[in-house]
Amino acid sequence: MSQASIIGWSHSRFGRLEAPDTTSLMSEVVPDALAHAGLGAQDVDGLYVGVYNNGFSTQDFQAALVGVGVPELAATPATRLENACSTGSAALYAACDFIESGRGRVALVVGAEKMTGVPTPRAGEILLSGCYGPEEADVDGGFAGVFAGIARAYADRYGDPSDAMARIAAKNHRNGVTNPYAQLRKDLGYEMCSTVSEKNPLVAPPLRRTDCSLISDGAVALVLASDDVARAAHRRVRFRARAHANDVLPLSRRDPLEFAGVRRAWASALDQAAVGTLDLDLVETHDCFTIAELLQYEAFGLAERGQGHRVLDEGLTQADGKLPVNRSGGLKSKGHPIGATGVSMHAIAAMQVTGSAGEMQLPDAGLAGVFNMGGTAVSNYASILEAW
Repeated sequence: MSQASIIGWSHSRFGRLEAPDTTSLMSEVVPDALAHAGLGAQDVDGLYVGVYNNGFSTQDFQAALVGVGVPELAATPATRLENACSTGSAALYAACDFIESGRGRVALVVGAEKMTGVPTPRAGEILLSGCYGPEEADVDGGFAGVFAGIARAYADRYGDPSDAMARIAAKNHRNGVTNPYAQLRKDLGYEMCSTVSEKNPLVAPPLRRTDCSLISDGAVALVLASDDVARAAHRRVRFRARAHANDVLPLSRRDPLEFAGVRRAWASALDQAAVGTLDLDLVETHDCFTIAELLQYEAFGLAERGQGHRVLDEGLTQADGKLPVNRSGGLKSKGHPIGATGVSMHAIAAMQVTGSAGEMQLPDAGLAGVFNMGGTAVSNYASILEAW
């Protein structure tokens, strides 16, 4: 069976962009990704598009919009996928399945979102639709309120995580300074991230503004190819492993601190790759809120439950630590355009393992882990990437 490899990519800057819609965002990255792969539109057998939308725009049918912005692809079979904040990974995995089933040799994956075209309160309402509406739709603070509830539950069971959360925020903002794609390229420092102030107010106690990812616009495209095409490519990155695991949507029906779906997806990927977490050279993970990254440390097996702060105490996940986590700045600094996020994380990891990450480049980055989740750890995607 042929295995899908990433052979090209293009990544827009994330932030409050002038591009008016996802059509323009996608048309910006698609030609550059194809050129990076050394291919043309005529070589693409299938398009896989990740856009959450759900109210950010009245224009939907997002899969067809690629062909509007790039007319050479208008007749190429196109499919749109949506899976909350893991929408981009859902599109990517579907493209991998397309190639590995033998249905096509080249697939183009595009993740995009235009979030800043609606008022911030409306954006919050749209994002909250990624929760279980009958029980969680009225929470104060929107999606931040949901994760604030998780942080309070963590405090009740294990002790206040606020200091650890501030250290995660400070780490990721420091890392984002060297990421040319990041929305906020500023080292905010631990003192600001740990202090409630006019510049860093409580959004949903105990979450401060610096504990929450940014509302962003942006797009990323990846070109995937079968083995026979990839062998002739200038760069190629294989999936040494990929796994997808789900958990039940309502928080009331599970332990919200267990991140059981995260554990299962991550453990499955490690098992497939025959490695442990500390065998990886870097991890790009889903820090939509800092409490999420803290819980992921525990789900990844880096610390016992309730002891995630020890990872930070040891400096393990710093840029110069044994396992750098979110060297890109993560969602906290880079931004979080929903449909683009999962594609971005895989693109950044591909840059690292091919030695083409510029100022972000880590030494000896041979094996990269990627973790992208949808909702409150409901849909969980774990990948392990390596160049070949």
